[in-house]
Amino acid sequence: MTDTTIDRDKLRDIYTRTMRVARADEKFRSLLMTGKLAVIYYTVRGQELVSAAAMAALEQDDYLVTTYRGQHDQIAKGVPLNPLFAEIAGKVGGTCRGKGGSMHITHPETGVMVTTGVVGSGLPIANGLALASQNRGDGKVTMVCFGDGATNIGAFHEAMNMAQLWKLPVIFLCQNNRYGEHTAFADHTKVDSIVTRAKAYGMTGVKVDGNDAIAMYTTTKAAVDRARAGEGPTLIEAMCYRMMGHFFGADFSYMPPEHLAEMAAEDPLPRLRQLMLDHQFTEAELDAIVADLDAQMDAAAEFAANSPLPGPEEIRKDVFEEEIAA
Repeated sequence: MTDTTIDRDKLRDIYTRTMRVARADEKFRSLLMTGKLAVIYYTVRGQELVSAAAMAALEQDDYLVTTYRGQHDQIAKGVPLNPLFAEIAGKVGGTCRGKGGSMHITHPETGVMVTTGVVGSGLPIANGLALASQNRGDGKVTMVCFGDGATNIGAFHEAMNMAQLWKLPVIFLCQNNRYGEHTAFADHTKVDSIVTRAKAYGMTGVKVDGNDAIAMYTTTKAAVDRARAGEGPTLIEAMCYRMMGHFFGADFSYMPPEHLAEMAAEDPLPRLRQLMLDHQFTEAELDAIVADLDAQMDAAAEFAANSPLPGPEEIRKDVFEEEIAA
């Protein structure tokens, strides 16, 4: 059982992280639609809360491994907006000096160690980070985020087995948004839910409503506490929705009307706002948080626009620790 209570400061933290993700996503889509940005972008609309509540359970120096559709994870973990926007825009002021783009955001200062473009590849990498923490005894926990489609990759099964065998301090967070790219969950997986696979490895597995702020946070916090105490890994299956296409501008016609209606009813943003009001936050307080975030988004977009493109001298940087003569 997990505690179903949550203090006011933590709830404010979750709301702020959620809305930072939401307003950033809205800003990116606005820049794309107005022609001010021309990049491949993976919108995270619908998955704002699942990530924000999970990251609120981590410490800043805990590690995160995520995927190329992981802007919500990166923002919720705390990657500064200016270099994040610049990196997605391919500018030298970015987290990887404009050479990684949205699919390879890295920011060790906030624990974002790897963003990988290869489906499922983040799980064994997360095990490596967790093993290093275990060997050093530094008390850090590693979280790895992935979608339901990644659970059919061999790396998922190998990583789960190894993590449980060695009781690594790692949390496997499957953000099950019902689709692997354009393929419905029932068409690529025949088990009822991903969490049942935890039993095959003797691992603790929990299925949770990813759009429920309190349930998502308390479930993740329990897994973090277990991992930090040396009790091993947890598989969390957080049920959520991808409310737009696989990438920005993608066709969404493959979504059946009944599923679209279901998604609209479970939209995490109005659910969270109502939860905040139920906990005696005022409309004015919530609006002030969003207004401040919008100002941050405008500043980050301006920073990215004014940052130069990487020059040819960048081609030899960040490849080797020191250049090796041919």
